[in-house]
Amino acid sequence: MVLKVVNLNLGFHCLTPSPCTNFTFISPKHSKSRKDRFVFRSCQVEQLSFTESENSLIESLLGIQGRGRSSSPQQLNAIERAVQVLESLGGVPDPTNSNLIEGRWQLIFTTRPGTASPIQRTFVGVDFFSVFQEVYLRTNDPRVSNIVSFSEAIGELKVEAAASIEDGKRILFRFNRAAFSFKFLPFKIPYPVPFKLLGDEAKGWLDTTYLSHSGNLRISRGNKGTTFVLQKQTEPRQRLLIAISSGVGVKEAIDELISLNQNTDEEPELEEGEWQMTWNSQTVTDSWLENAANGLMGKQIIGKNGRIKFLVDILLGLKFSMNGNFVKTGSKVYDVTMDDAAIIGGPFGYPLEMENKFILELLYCDEKIRISQGYNKILFVHIRTDAMR
Repeated sequence: MVLKVVNLNLGFHCLTPSPCTNFTFISPKHSKSRKDRFVFRSCQVEQLSFTESENSLIESLLGIQGRGRSSSPQQLNAIERAVQVLESLGGVPDPTNSNLIEGRWQLIFTTRPGTASPIQRTFVGVDFFSVFQEVYLRTNDPRVSNIVSFSEAIGELKVEAAASIEDGKRILFRFNRAAFSFKFLPFKIPYPVPFKLLGDEAKGWLDTTYLSHSGNLRISRGNKGTTFVLQKQTEPRQRLLIAISSGVGVKEAIDELISLNQNTDEEPELEEGEWQMTWNSQTVTDSWLENAANGLMGKQIIGKNGRIKFLVDILLGLKFSMNGNFVKTGSKVYDVTMDDAAIIGGPFGYPLEMENKFILELLYCDEKIRISQGYNKILFVHIRTDAMR
């Protein structure tokens, strides 16, 4: 078995909800208070929520691929602004002295400056692996551990660092051991990193610049200038995007998000804007041109007055474009006709004789994510890529 090694970078679990746990999505348009759009409830009557400023960061992170590996300058600017707002607010004072910092955290986003240490450069982030960080400071052997989970069936790689508290924000660490734990083996396999020979490169520090009062969101900055955003619990839309990145549990995450929409009085609408197709349930691949014409790749642009366009980048500046219109025929249901296709290159276009008609049903839609059923009953997940109005 060949394993790609991943960026543990002072890295980062989504805690699996117990059977009595549920998440309630409160629509931004209908929430009386924008401060608590996403509310976590458990059977112990515990309630965790994202404040307005925390939710701004989470909204800016939705759609970011590879935990930050693929981000536009606009997305990075929005994230940095949201991070700076939270850091200015402060959160829990002296976070390293708070019990809330203890536990298992999932890495949601990280920057990767070129000054990263050899350890950070060795572990290059891979979308389909989940990355976690465990922080346990109140033990006889305080540690910060960085974990890559290959899957529940395979196992994980854990890199551990001896840790100590320098002050209310800073944790000092030194990496000193690492091992693979595979489910199919009764023993661990040491990971061959010569920590002693790395000297100063095996040690560093981590500042927690924001820790939420719910204990669910943390922002940290490392000694190499890297910024980390971590969560203990993720909301349903985040879980869907994480599932898409890993390729595991996508349909279950879709079902969860759709069920939340069924519990609201709001009927989703086909929102105007640019929407990037990020996942579809098709198992049999048609030709490239058929896939483009059926909306299985590229962007879907919803315009005014019932206009719709499919737009796919080909190569060397060439694009596939197909225009059409949609008409609402029932609750959450639209008739779509696509009948104006062309290959576009700069100001020139080569028309194609193509027509496609299908019924589009909206299963879930908010300002950032849309789940629909379209051509040939295929499920689609789209992420909005243009600036929100």
